[in-house]
Amino acid sequence: MGIIKLKNIRTYSYHGCLIEEGKIGSDYIVNLEVKTDLRKSSITDDLKDTVDYVLLNHIVVEEMAIRSDLLEHVAHRILTRIFEEIPEISRIIVAVSKLNPPIGGDVEAVTIELEEYRS
Repeated sequence: MGIIKLKNIRTYSYHGCLIEEGKIGSDYIVNLEVKTDLRKSSITDDLKDTVDYVLLNHIVVEEMAIRSDLLEHVAHRILTRIFEEIPEISRIIVAVSKLNPPIGGDVEAVTIELEEYRS
């Protein structure tokens, strides 16, 4: 088995419960970790024998472009879509961070993290 990590995927998205957040948007960072079997690809050196991290990045960027009120909702969509499109993945951890959230204080980021196993 093995782990593939995509760190600090940056997007400008429009998530949030406030009307202004949907209009103005803000910066986000997504971190993704997936568990899959990397033994075959480590021997064959062939992309078809592994999980394509370009596809993982594409899924994250597309789902981040769809507005949600809650970070939990967008993270769940990312999890669901990865499991649907890439059957070789057995576990996913996704963390979605909103940078400089409008919460009335000096907060660098707020992050939610979800972890799911293929059922």
